[in-house]
Amino acid sequence: MKKIILIIIPHIIGLTFLKAEEKPFHLFILSGQSNMQGMKPESGFVPEAEKLFSDSEIGYIKVAKGGRPIRLWVEEWNSIAEKHKLSPRIESTVFYQPILEQYAKVLEKHPKITSVTFCWMQGERDAKENLSSAYSDAMKQLIKNLRRDLKQPKMYFVIGRLSDHLKESHRSWTAVRKSQVAVSENDPLGAWVDCDDLNNKTGKDGKIHDDLHYTKEGYSLLGKRYARQAKLLIEGKKPSSDGRPQ
Repeated sequence: MKKIILIIIPHIIGLTFLKAEEKPFHLFILSGQSNMQGMKPESGFVPEAEKLFSDSEIGYIKVAKGGRPIRLWVEEWNSIAEKHKLSPRIESTVFYQPILEQYAKVLEKHPKITSVTFCWMQGERDAKENLSSAYSDAMKQLIKNLRRDLKQPKMYFVIGRLSDHLKESHRSWTAVRKSQVAVSENDPLGAWVDCDDLNNKTGKDGKIHDDLHYTKEGYSLLGKRYARQAKLLIEGKKPSSDGRPQ
Protein backbone atom coordinates (compact mmCIF):
# COMPACT_ATOMS: atom_id res chain seq x y z
CA MET A 1 0.00 0.00 0.00
CA LYS A 2 1.51 3.33 -1.07
CA LYS A 3 2.11 5.90 1.68
CA ILE A 4 2.34 9.66 1.26
CA ILE A 5 3.77 11.72 4.11
CA LEU A 6 3.47 15.50 4.30
CA ILE A 7 5.53 17.29 6.95
CA ILE A 8 4.39 20.86 7.56
CA ILE A 9 6.44 21.90 10.60
CA PRO A 10 9.51 19.71 11.38
CA HIS A 11 9.13 17.67 14.59
CA ILE A 12 5.76 19.22 15.34
CA ILE A 13 3.21 18.41 12.66
CA GLY A 14 2.97 15.42 10.37
CA LEU A 15 0.20 14.27 8.07
CA THR A 16 0.06 10.76 6.66
CA PHE A 17 -2.37 9.23 4.18
CA LEU A 18 -2.62 5.56 3.34
CA LYS A 19 -4.09 5.64 -0.16
CA ALA A 20 -7.13 3.59 -1.11
CA GLU A 21 -10.17 4.00 -3.30
CA GLU A 22 -13.69 4.59 -2.07
CA LYS A 23 -13.15 2.99 1.31
CA PRO A 24 -14.20 4.20 4.77
CA PHE A 25 -11.68 6.76 5.99
CA HIS A 26 -10.71 6.95 9.66
CA LEU A 27 -8.66 9.93 10.81
CA PHE A 28 -6.57 10.05 13.98
CA ILE A 29 -5.28 13.24 15.57
CA LEU A 30 -2.17 12.55 17.65
CA SER A 31 -1.30 15.40 19.99
CA GLY A 32 0.42 16.22 23.27
CA GLN A 33 3.89 16.78 24.64
CA SER A 34 7.15 14.80 24.71
CA ASN A 35 5.80 11.26 24.95
CA MET A 36 3.52 11.88 21.99
CA GLN A 37 6.34 13.57 20.13
CA GLY A 38 8.53 10.55 20.85
CA MET A 39 5.98 8.05 19.57
CA LYS A 40 6.78 7.13 15.98
CA PRO A 41 3.40 6.21 14.45
CA GLU A 42 4.99 4.01 11.77
CA SER A 43 6.50 1.66 14.36
CA GLY A 44 3.40 0.74 16.31
CA PHE A 45 0.30 2.78 15.69
CA VAL A 46 0.08 2.58 11.89
CA PRO A 47 0.71 -1.18 11.56
CA GLU A 48 -1.86 -1.89 14.26
CA ALA A 49 -4.41 0.48 12.76
CA GLU A 50 -3.87 -1.05 9.32
CA LYS A 51 -4.52 -4.49 10.78
CA LEU A 52 -7.61 -3.45 12.74
CA PHE A 53 -9.08 -1.35 9.93
CA SER A 54 -8.03 -3.65 7.09
CA ASP A 55 -11.06 -2.78 4.98
CA SER A 56 -10.57 0.97 5.42
CA GLU A 57 -8.18 3.79 4.73
CA ILE A 58 -6.53 5.50 7.68
CA GLY A 59 -4.70 8.78 8.12
CA TYR A 60 -3.20 10.74 10.96
CA ILE A 61 -2.28 14.29 11.89
CA LYS A 62 0.44 14.74 14.50
CA VAL A 63 0.85 17.95 16.50
CA ALA A 64 3.15 17.45 19.47
CA LYS A 65 6.00 19.19 21.26
CA GLY A 66 7.83 18.31 24.46
CA GLY A 67 7.37 20.21 27.71
CA ARG A 68 4.18 22.00 26.70
CA PRO A 69 1.23 22.57 29.09
CA ILE A 70 -2.39 22.01 28.10
CA ARG A 71 -3.06 25.76 28.12
CA LEU A 72 -1.26 25.98 24.77
CA TRP A 73 -4.19 24.08 23.27
CA VAL A 74 -7.08 25.70 25.21
CA GLU A 75 -7.99 29.33 24.57
CA GLU A 76 -10.31 29.40 27.59
CA TRP A 77 -7.42 28.63 29.92
CA ASN A 78 -7.44 31.97 31.73
CA SER A 79 -11.08 31.67 32.80
CA ILE A 80 -10.52 28.05 33.84
CA ALA A 81 -7.47 29.06 35.87
CA GLU A 82 -9.42 31.85 37.58
CA LYS A 83 -12.20 29.42 38.46
CA HIS A 84 -9.66 27.25 40.26
CA LYS A 85 -7.88 30.24 41.82
CA LEU A 86 -4.73 29.72 39.80
CA SER A 87 -2.69 32.50 38.27
CA PRO A 88 -3.89 32.94 34.68
CA ARG A 89 -1.18 32.31 32.11
CA ILE A 90 -1.88 34.39 29.03
CA GLU A 91 -0.32 32.46 26.17
CA SER A 92 -1.40 31.81 22.62
CA THR A 93 -2.80 28.40 21.76
CA VAL A 94 -0.01 27.67 19.30
CA PHE A 95 -0.75 23.95 19.06
CA TYR A 96 -4.49 24.15 18.48
CA GLN A 97 -4.77 26.05 15.21
CA PRO A 98 -2.34 23.71 13.39
CA ILE A 99 -4.75 20.85 14.07
CA LEU A 100 -7.56 22.76 12.37
CA GLU A 101 -5.35 23.73 9.45
CA GLN A 102 -4.21 20.17 8.81
CA TYR A 103 -7.74 18.87 9.22
CA ALA A 104 -8.82 21.26 6.46
CA LYS A 105 -6.14 19.76 4.21
CA VAL A 106 -7.43 16.27 5.00
CA LEU A 107 -10.95 17.33 3.99
CA GLU A 108 -9.66 18.39 0.58
CA LYS A 109 -8.73 14.79 -0.15
CA HIS A 110 -11.34 13.10 2.02
CA PRO A 111 -14.53 15.17 2.20
CA LYS A 112 -16.39 12.22 3.72
CA ILE A 113 -14.60 11.17 6.89
CA THR A 114 -16.01 8.07 8.55
CA SER A 115 -14.61 8.80 12.00
CA VAL A 116 -12.22 11.11 13.83
CA THR A 117 -10.37 9.98 16.96
CA PHE A 118 -8.31 12.37 19.08
CA CYS A 119 -5.36 10.63 20.77
CA TRP A 120 -3.84 12.68 23.61
CA MET A 121 -0.60 12.14 25.55
CA GLN A 122 0.09 15.11 27.78
CA GLY A 123 -0.10 16.31 31.38
CA GLU A 124 3.42 15.98 32.75
CA ARG A 125 4.05 19.72 32.58
CA ASP A 126 0.74 20.61 34.25
CA ALA A 127 1.35 18.07 37.01
CA LYS A 128 4.82 19.42 37.72
CA GLU A 129 3.50 23.01 37.76
CA ASN A 130 0.84 21.95 40.30
CA LEU A 131 -2.01 22.93 37.99
CA SER A 132 -3.88 19.67 38.42
CA SER A 133 -7.03 21.28 39.83
CA ALA A 134 -7.77 22.83 36.43
CA TYR A 135 -6.77 19.85 34.31
CA SER A 136 -10.14 18.14 34.10
CA ASP A 137 -11.93 21.31 33.00
CA ALA A 138 -9.19 22.11 30.49
CA MET A 139 -9.28 18.61 29.04
CA LYS A 140 -13.06 18.65 28.65
CA GLN A 141 -12.90 22.11 27.08
CA LEU A 142 -10.30 20.96 24.56
CA ILE A 143 -12.47 18.03 23.51
CA LYS A 144 -15.51 20.29 23.28
CA ASN A 145 -13.61 22.80 21.15
CA LEU A 146 -12.35 20.16 18.74
CA ARG A 147 -15.79 18.64 18.29
CA ARG A 148 -17.16 22.11 17.54
CA ASP A 149 -14.39 23.39 15.25
CA LEU A 150 -13.91 20.16 13.33
CA LYS A 151 -17.69 19.85 13.02
CA GLN A 152 -17.35 16.37 14.44
CA PRO A 153 -19.78 16.22 17.41
CA LYS A 154 -19.19 12.49 17.68
CA MET A 155 -15.41 12.71 17.73
CA TYR A 156 -13.89 9.88 19.75
CA PHE A 157 -10.92 10.40 22.02
CA VAL A 158 -8.33 8.25 23.77
CA ILE A 159 -6.21 9.76 26.55
CA GLY A 160 -2.83 8.35 27.51
CA ARG A 161 -2.78 8.40 31.31
CA LEU A 162 0.41 9.75 32.86
CA SER A 163 2.81 6.96 33.75
CA ASP A 164 3.99 6.00 37.23
CA HIS A 165 7.14 8.11 36.84
CA LEU A 166 6.12 10.06 39.94
CA LYS A 167 4.39 8.18 42.72
CA GLU A 168 1.20 8.74 44.69
CA SER A 169 3.06 10.98 47.14
CA HIS A 170 3.15 13.60 44.36
CA ARG A 171 -0.38 14.92 44.72
CA SER A 172 -0.56 16.91 41.51
CA TRP A 173 0.78 14.05 39.37
CA THR A 174 -1.72 11.65 40.92
CA ALA A 175 -4.56 14.15 40.47
CA VAL A 176 -3.84 14.56 36.75
CA ARG A 177 -3.81 10.77 36.34
CA LYS A 178 -7.20 10.52 38.03
CA SER A 179 -8.61 13.39 35.95
CA GLN A 180 -7.54 11.73 32.72
CA VAL A 181 -9.32 8.50 33.62
CA ALA A 182 -12.42 10.31 34.88
CA VAL A 183 -12.79 12.47 31.77
CA SER A 184 -12.51 9.36 29.61
CA GLU A 185 -14.90 7.22 31.60
CA ASN A 186 -17.53 9.96 31.88
CA ASP A 187 -17.82 10.39 28.11
CA PRO A 188 -19.40 7.56 26.09
CA LEU A 189 -17.03 8.35 23.23
CA GLY A 190 -13.90 8.33 25.37
CA ALA A 191 -11.28 5.85 26.54
CA TRP A 192 -7.85 5.87 28.16
CA VAL A 193 -4.66 3.84 27.87
CA ASP A 194 -2.34 2.78 30.65
CA CYS A 195 1.32 3.83 30.41
CA ASP A 196 2.69 2.40 33.66
CA ASP A 197 4.48 -0.44 31.87
CA LEU A 198 5.92 1.64 29.02
CA ASN A 199 8.72 3.45 30.87
CA ASN A 200 10.69 0.71 32.62
CA LYS A 201 14.35 1.47 31.98
CA THR A 202 17.55 0.04 33.44
CA GLY A 203 19.72 2.63 35.15
CA LYS A 204 23.49 2.75 35.46
CA ASP A 205 23.09 0.94 38.77
CA GLY A 206 21.49 -1.97 36.98
CA LYS A 207 18.13 -1.36 38.61
CA ILE A 208 14.83 -0.82 36.83
CA HIS A 209 13.34 2.65 37.26
CA ASP A 210 10.20 4.35 35.99
CA ASP A 211 11.50 6.98 33.59
CA LEU A 212 9.64 10.09 32.45
CA HIS A 213 9.96 8.98 28.85
CA TYR A 214 9.11 5.61 27.41
CA THR A 215 11.26 2.90 25.91
CA LYS A 216 11.30 2.16 22.18
CA GLU A 217 9.10 -0.84 22.84
CA GLY A 218 6.92 1.28 25.10
CA TYR A 219 6.23 3.84 22.38
CA SER A 220 5.30 1.06 19.99
CA LEU A 221 2.89 -0.46 22.50
CA LEU A 222 1.42 2.98 23.23
CA GLY A 223 0.53 3.35 19.56
CA LYS A 224 -1.03 -0.09 19.46
CA ARG A 225 -3.15 0.65 22.52
CA TYR A 226 -4.42 3.88 20.98
CA ALA A 227 -5.47 1.99 17.84
CA ARG A 228 -7.11 -0.83 19.81
CA GLN A 229 -9.14 1.43 22.09
CA ALA A 230 -10.19 3.53 19.09
CA LYS A 231 -11.35 0.43 17.24
CA LEU A 232 -13.56 -0.57 20.18
CA LEU A 233 -15.06 2.91 20.43
CA ILE A 234 -15.74 3.16 16.71
CA GLU A 235 -17.46 -0.23 16.74
CA GLY A 236 -19.67 0.88 19.62
CA LYS A 237 -18.04 -1.54 22.03
CA LYS A 238 -16.87 -0.88 25.56
CA PRO A 239 -13.18 0.05 25.66
CA SER A 240 -10.78 -1.86 27.86
CA SER A 241 -11.39 -0.74 31.45
CA ASP A 242 -7.77 -1.28 32.52
CA GLY A 243 -6.31 0.76 29.67
CA ARG A 244 -4.53 -2.27 28.23
CA PRO A 245 -6.62 -3.52 25.29
CA GLN A 246 -5.40 -6.75 23.72
